[in-house]
Amino acid sequence: MSVHPDELTGGEQAVLLVLMAECRPVPNARLKDLGPDLTKSQRENLQRKELIEVRGKPMMVELTEKGWRMCRAIAGIDAPAGVTGQKKAMYTVLKALDRYLTDADLALADIITPAADEPAAVAGDDVEGRIRSVYAELASRPGGWVSLTRLRGQLADVDRDDVDNVLRDLLRSRGISLIPEENQKVLTDADDVAAVVIGGEKNHLMAIRS
Repeated sequence: MSVHPDELTGGEQAVLLVLMAECRPVPNARLKDLGPDLTKSQRENLQRKELIEVRGKPMMVELTEKGWRMCRAIAGIDAPAGVTGQKKAMYTVLKALDRYLTDADLALADIITPAADEPAAVAGDDVEGRIRSVYAELASRPGGWVSLTRLRGQLADVDRDDVDNVLRDLLRSRGISLIPEENQKVLTDADDVAAVVIGGEKNHLMAIRS
């Protein structure tokens, strides 16, 4: 289902852009501190259009891959008719971003990363310990690449969200590296499901650096 930015309200567009800027799952209650509040009807509409993923208690909200593509589309549009002042300035800035990305042949994921001083959704130290232990068993050498499919296979008893949150936290602290599989032809459905989405890009391989 293709969605055009014109199908979204200004508030819905703003929420997507805030989630883009945060580049991580954000507590629903905190969205109003970062930008416009996300109402129930807006949340349901964005979910229906497959632009956000909502899960957990407390409720966490995150962009889907489709949501990242929508943010890229929003960056390239002109301010809607009737928009003035600060809101129009936002569209002007986004157009400048669009020009830069286009000229440099970059994606949003190339320039937007989670803030280093922002904590990830909390997951226990025991989950990180399990990840490190399993990685050590699977890696052919220290710092070697391990597929997330194999990693998750050994962590079937651990909540997926907890694993993802710890991986994102380690990525922010530069404790690990996450990359996509370069040869997309070798990817299976299981690899696709096991991937961690960072900045709208699916990452299939990890290596622990520290």
